[in-house]
Amino acid sequence: MNRVAVVLLSLALVVVFALLAAAAAGVLARIDGATYASALTRGAATFAAVLTLAAVITGALAAFLF
Repeated sequence: MNRVAVVLLSLALVVVFALLAAAAAGVLARIDGATYASALTRGAATFAAVLTLAAVITGALAAFLF
């Protein structure tokens, strides 16, 4: 498989997982009684945290692989 295809598929998978985590965090915040704005903020923070974590893990693995 082409290296570019693997990178693009991995990126798409990370974004999907980040969206799922953000949606779950927003729903859980809303169930907990948060306002819509607060739930959206928590979801956005979770989305950013998942993408940041994925970037850190990628950087750490790249240091070992290359």
